[in-house]
Amino acid sequence: MKRLFLTVVAAITLTATFAKDEKANNVNNANAYDMTVNMSKLGDALKLTVDQMESVADVHRTFCGEMLVASQANEDDRDALVKKAVNKDLKYMHYLLNEKQYRTYVMLLNTTLNNRGLNK
Repeated sequence: MKRLFLTVVAAITLTATFAKDEKANNVNNANAYDMTVNMSKLGDALKLTVDQMESVADVHRTFCGEMLVASQANEDDRDALVKKAVNKDLKYMHYLLNEKQYRTYVMLLNTTLNNRGLNK
């Protein structure tokens, strides 16, 4: 009886440990897909006009939402959703920004994706 009890306690402890690690990995994963930025600093870096600032903020909010959806998707679909969100974001930003601003934005976005391990 004592052995059975110790075996059950050991099994519960191992299960709890794996669940805790999995939850920590999911939290880290979600943080990697959080693309919120300080819009004021982005505006300064890109030298945005007031009109551009509003439009870029709207497009970026949409991009953040799509990245959040990608973070919640299963692993098989995640890469495709990230690629789709990035391509859509770049298409809209190319429409809103001039060539110099767009090149700077692409550089910033690629750096962010590389640092978070999302650019494959």
